Amino acid sequence: MNFHPIAALFAELGRLRDLAILEGAMRSRGFDRIAGVDEAGRGSLAGPVVAAAVILPADCVLPGLDDSKRLDAEARAKLDREIRRCAITFEIGVVPATDIDSRDILRASLEAMRRAVTSLRPAAEALLVDAVCVPGVRVPQVAVVHGDALSGSIAAASILAKVYRDGLLDALARLYPAYGFEQHKGYGTPEHWEALRLCGPCREHRLTYHGVVPQAGVEPIVARPVRRRG
Repeated sequence: MNFHPIAALFAELGRLRDLAILEGAMRSRGFDRIAGVDEAGRGSLAGPVVAAAVILPADCVLPGLDDSKRLDAEARAKLDREIRRCAITFEIGVVPATDIDSRDILRASLEAMRRAVTSLRPAAEALLVDAVCVPGVRVPQVAVVHGDALSGSIAAASILAKVYRDGLLDALARLYPAYGFEQHKGYGTPEHWEALRLCGPCREHRLTYHGVVPQAGVEPIVARPVRRRG
C-alpha cells in the first residue's frame, strides 16, 4: 500500500478535530476555561496515583495528541513538553501508596483529581473528566467514558499524569533497585511479582492489593530504601 503524506495529514487533522468536539460543545454553552482531568497509576501495585488537570486554549493544535496508553515513552515526553508550553494552566495531584491503602484506590484517585483541579490558577469553569465526576468541586462536570480517547483536554491530562508518575517511579527505582520500577512503573509484570516473592514489599507497595502481601494475617517484612553516599 502506498503512503500518501497529504492523505495522512488530512486524516490527522480530522482526528484532532474530533478530539475538540466536546470542548467545542462546552464553549458553545458559555464555558471558556475547560479543564480535562485524568489519572495514572490506578492499577499499579506500587507507588502513588497521580492526576492531572489541564486547560488548553481553544486554538491549541497538538499533532499526535492521543490517549497516553496509545503512545510510546518518547512520544509522551515530547507531547508533555508541548502541553506544558501551550496550556493556559495545568496542575498535578498526587496521593501516595499509604493513603491508597487507607482510602481505597477509587477514593484516592478522586482525591488526586480534586487536588489537581482545585490548584488550577486561573480556576476551571467546567470539567471534562475521564469516566468519573470529581467530588468537592463546585463547577459543572461531564464524565466521559473513554474520555482520554475522545477529548483533547482529557488526553493531555492523561499524558501529563503518566509522564509525571513515570518520573516518580524512576526515582523510586533508585531507592529500591530490587524491584525494577524503572521498567514496569509498579505494574504487575512477571518480573515484579518475582521480586515481591523474593524480597517482600517495600514501603511504596500497596499492601491492600491482592498478592502484594503473600500470606493473609502475616505482618509483611517491608524492604527499606537503599541510601547512597555522595
